[in-house]
Amino acid sequence: MGNIAPQDISNQIPAWSVLTSAYLFRDADHLRTFFDSDVGAEFKKMAEEQLGIHILGPTYFGARQVGLRGDKEIKTPADMAGIKLRMPGGDAWQFLGTSLGANPTPMAYAEVYTGLQTGAIDGQDNPLPNVENMKFYEVMDQIVLTSHLVGFDLLVISKSAWDAMTPEQQAEFTTAATAAIDFSQKAHLEREAALVEQFKGAGLAINTPDVDAFRAHAQKVYLDSDLAKDWPEGVVDKINAL
Repeated sequence: MGNIAPQDISNQIPAWSVLTSAYLFRDADHLRTFFDSDVGAEFKKMAEEQLGIHILGPTYFGARQVGLRGDKEIKTPADMAGIKLRMPGGDAWQFLGTSLGANPTPMAYAEVYTGLQTGAIDGQDNPLPNVENMKFYEVMDQIVLTSHLVGFDLLVISKSAWDAMTPEQQAEFTTAATAAIDFSQKAHLEREAALVEQFKGAGLAINTPDVDAFRAHAQKVYLDSDLAKDWPEGVVDKINAL
């Protein structure tokens, strides 16, 4: 068994890269709905047939939000123009920054605090627990609740171990896995909500942009790119409709 990143699967199954794109999933519930749907079953089948893993479910760990220096109001992707937004290294992460309308800047995670402090970067994107753990809130002025990427890993078991179980064992195993995923998701959502209030108390401005405008812009950028050539036909529309 393991808890693995969808990015690791997409490195081996290019069609899976759609599941790591910006604004595909609206929230944790939408993520779960996808993996329980017919279209989600198609992706689970790809992983089972090509990688020999049986997916038990997605383990949510937080939505990525934009944190910035300064008080510039961010409502639409156009407002992100010229903002040096630290993104992790790698083409996929840099592309995600571009899809937000920003000027993505690669920088090591350990250097982000100093980068914000000195003005080498204007902002960063991370789930709120990371912002607290790394004390980024000390060198930021605002958090923009873009929720541009719903972060998740996948709880999986090898197909050989799964196939060795009886149907009754599989049913009990699935029930236990779902209970664990439910517990974890609830705890993460409660922590994120508490951190919003904590950061307000610390003096940060908390702003909610036009998320629909960001979603429409980001999805168009992805669909117009070479990344989408590996995606199943119409998959974004199907997931949007869930």
